[in-house]
Amino acid sequence: MRDIVDDLAELNTTMVAISPQIQDKNKELVDKHKLNFDLLRDEGNAYTAQLGLVFTVAPEIKDIYDGFGISLPASNGEDSWTLPMPTRLVVTPDGIVRATDTDPNHTVRPEPQKTVDDVKAL
Repeated sequence: MRDIVDDLAELNTTMVAISPQIQDKNKELVDKHKLNFDLLRDEGNAYTAQLGLVFTVAPEIKDIYDGFGISLPASNGEDSWTLPMPTRLVVTPDGIVRATDTDPNHTVRPEPQKTVDDVKAL
């Protein structure tokens, strides 16, 4: 996604990402991946839950996470074991959602160019 930030800026559009992770973890992510857009915290997935875009991690997946040393409670600062579905929203300045892509499969992500194309179509 960081590769389309300049294209979006030329279209007078800002990109942000939302994550349930604590700020320290978000900063690590920004630094590691050299993100050039804001990464906002959605504490406890409160906002994404309002949008109906949150799921609870199944017990068998918790065991897999544990095996890899991944602790959602440590990363997210709370123990709900919930995660947001990968989602892309194109929202106009007046708060109207004009385009969206969501998939409950965390391995399926929208193509970055689709975001640029959706903004151009406005």
